[in-house]
Amino acid sequence: MVMPNIGAFIAWGLIAALFIETGWIPNEKLASLVSPMSTYLLPLLIAYTGGKMVGGVRGGVTGAIAAMGVIVATDVPMFLGAMIIGPFSGWVLKMFDKWTEGHIKAGFEMLVSNFSVGILGMLLAIVSYLAFAPVMEFFSAAMAAGVNFFVDHGILPLASLLIEPAKILFLNNAINHGILTPLGLDQVAETGKSIFFLLESNPGPGLGILLAYCVAGKGSAKDTAPGAIIIEFFGGIHEIYFPYVLMNPVLILAVMAGGMTGVFIESILGAGLVGPASPGSIIAILAMVPKSGGYLSVLAGVGGAALVSFLVATPLLRIFGKDEDIQDAIDKTSAMKDESKGKAVAAIANPKDIKNITFACDAGMGSSAMGATVLQKELKKAGRGDIKVGHASVSDIPSDAQIVVTHQDLKERAAHSAPQAELVLITNFMNAPEYKQLAQRLSADAAPAEEAPAEAKAAEKTGILQKKNIKINQTAAPKNDVIRAAGQMLVDSGCVDPEYIDAMILREDSFATNIGNGIAIPHGVEEAKKNVHNSGISIQTFPQTTDWDGGPVKIVIGIAGVGDEHLDILANIATKLAAPEDVDKLMDMSADEIYTFFTED
Repeated sequence: MVMPNIGAFIAWGLIAALFIETGWIPNEKLASLVSPMSTYLLPLLIAYTGGKMVGGVRGGVTGAIAAMGVIVATDVPMFLGAMIIGPFSGWVLKMFDKWTEGHIKAGFEMLVSNFSVGILGMLLAIVSYLAFAPVMEFFSAAMAAGVNFFVDHGILPLASLLIEPAKILFLNNAINHGILTPLGLDQVAETGKSIFFLLESNPGPGLGILLAYCVAGKGSAKDTAPGAIIIEFFGGIHEIYFPYVLMNPVLILAVMAGGMTGVFIESILGAGLVGPASPGSIIAILAMVPKSGGYLSVLAGVGGAALVSFLVATPLLRIFGKDEDIQDAIDKTSAMKDESKGKAVAAIANPKDIKNITFACDAGMGSSAMGATVLQKELKKAGRGDIKVGHASVSDIPSDAQIVVTHQDLKERAAHSAPQAELVLITNFMNAPEYKQLAQRLSADAAPAEEAPAEAKAAEKTGILQKKNIKINQTAAPKNDVIRAAGQMLVDSGCVDPEYIDAMILREDSFATNIGNGIAIPHGVEEAKKNVHNSGISIQTFPQTTDWDGGPVKIVIGIAGVGDEHLDILANIATKLAAPEDVDKLMDMSADEIYTFFTED
């Protein structure tokens, strides 16, 4: 939840370092940004991100609404509260959607979607204000009392006995931003700087571990340590050294010793920062040193932590070191990281465990819907009709997706959006061999599922495809001209605003809609749905083909969809044009025959 918003933390820290009363360029007006950002902006971003991780964009909005309750009801920046209420709100919305699935009448989907967020957000905000906020205030007070106990008794270095092991278990962001940052803000308001910002972010302990591997390590761990030093010390990505500790758990003694040494030196020398160092790199730390000075004390704390960590780790490595492959340690660390985040990792080893597959494309409206239909058909043939195949934008893949099927050009975006899922990459949306391969893999020992009942005639129910929007025997033309012709038919039919045509061009510029088998399905970007009044489809045939970014296209299907109304016809298209020869047969048909071909059951 914190990592996607690190940029906001950096902006906040820089504003504080520059403009507060003890900053580099004191400015009373600009300094007034600091408190609202820490009180409202950062917790809301955290809550939104947490809600979105669980319940998509609507879950993020619900989480932000709910977080206002705990933010307004408390006097301290409620980072930790946002980390809890955000994902919880996303989960509540997800449960509501699951409860109402299949029970909403056609045409009311958008109404229910918006009102469910508003009503649940309101209720959760009230609960957050009345019930959750007092609990968080008590918890925050208890944590503050614990830290203050270390401070009052002059034993603050002992806090590293808890902080350093917790970091290895990937609780570093929760500790730093959930506990230490609010305490640091209070101290900055009183003294102009705070040592609390240095307790977790000090890169010294990790630097000492990696230096020890450079001297006493073995195998690939020794070879990779120098590169890891650059990432950890200058990049501030502390997670890079966690596998090196987990590879030899006895090294936890070294990071605790280094952490205590750093805090002891910083306490003696009066070191402190004016804001959180995010990420915890030496560059970010030095940027947060107050104008009044303190570079020497901060560097002494970092250097002392690195030296002691190195001196303790080196003999431990010589005695207990293993010649273990660093990749094995990284794999183990990744599993621990997933567990620490409560991530539901898909169990893809057993085909019977697969229940949710998501087909993802750039906008989630056309290519993915058709591909999902073809894949669903293959799964039914393989006896796995019980698997739900949904479709979505590559940037909004559901968190419960166990397998994501997408175009190879969208690989990185899909991996970022759905790190919990297995990726199946294709190059042809309509006739990809990967469909049958995946269906065969998932069919092992699976009992055949009942065939779904035949769908009603989509066109007769919705009027999505009109005969006047079928143009046959068209002459080859530049791609954008063909797209504009497809969009203009939709405009003339009252389906979309003229602006939708530009959105179709914009969509094509970002990702081509040539889906294979001589088929292109141009449609608008996701943001253009506001320009769609009624679902509609236009069809153009090019018997002699027309060029589509170097690929020959014979049929162009323009799409505008309200909700999922257009999916029945897309499913029919995907089923009936699954092979290139099916497209060839279409070239000899009249407009009436094409209409019947696409709209019959």
